[in-house]
Amino acid sequence: MRNFKLKKSKNITYVSFNRNKAMNALNSDTLKELIDINNKIKKDFKTKVVVYQANGDNFSAGADIKEKIKKSSDIEIWKTNLGKEVIESILKIDQITIASIKGYCLGGAACIATACDFRIASRNTLIGYPEINLGMNLNWFGLPLILRLIGPSKTKKMVISGDLENAETLLEWGLIDQICELENLEKITTKMAIKYSLKKPIPAQMIKKSINILCYQNDQSVMHMDYDQFLLSREFLKKEKN
Repeated sequence: MRNFKLKKSKNITYVSFNRNKAMNALNSDTLKELIDINNKIKKDFKTKVVVYQANGDNFSAGADIKEKIKKSSDIEIWKTNLGKEVIESILKIDQITIASIKGYCLGGAACIATACDFRIASRNTLIGYPEINLGMNLNWFGLPLILRLIGPSKTKKMVISGDLENAETLLEWGLIDQICELENLEKITTKMAIKYSLKKPIPAQMIKKSINILCYQNDQSVMHMDYDQFLLSREFLKKEKN
C-alpha cells in the first residue's frame, strides 16, 4: 500500500493515512486504496475493530480539490464518485470502526470520521467542511452523517459557514465521543479499541447493523443526487472564473 500503512494487533486492524507530506490529502489513488482496504477488512473475520488514524500532524486535509478541478470531463467525475464509495465501504464494514483524529480533519476526511462508529480526538483537532468557501456543496453522503450526530441547527452552522470547530466544542455537540491530549491519543484509542474487541462479535455487529439501518434507511432517497449537485456548483464556479 502506497498511501496507507496497515498494522494488525490481535483482532484490531489499524489503517493509517500515510501521505503526511501532503497533509494526508485524499487523491483518487488514496480513495481507491481505501475502498480496497475496507472491502478486504469486511471479509476478515479475525478483525473485530478497525481504527482509522494518520501518520504526521494531521488526520487529513480532505479531498484533493486541485485534482478535481484539473479534470476536464464532468462525465468522468460523475462516473467515478470515489468519495461516496469510500463512505459506503466504511458504513458496510460489520466490525466496530473508530476514527482517531488529530490536527486538521476537513471535508471528505470529516465525512470519513463521521462514517465511523466512534471518534476520539486530540485537543488540537480542528474539524470543518470548507467546501462552501470553494463554491461547492458538501457531497460524499456527508450531510446525513453529521446531521445524525449534531442535529439540524449545528449541521447548518458547520456546513454553511465553512468554519472550523475545535475538539472541545465538538465533544459538547456530540460529534466527538472523547478528547485527550495529543501525546495520549494512541493510548486512549487503543484502550477503546481493546474494549470493543472484547465484546462478542455477532451480537455487537448485529446491534451496529440495526442502528445503522434505522438511522440511514431513508437517506439514500434524499442524498442520491449530492454528487450531481457538486457538479452543478462546479459549473457555476467555472463560469464565475471566466
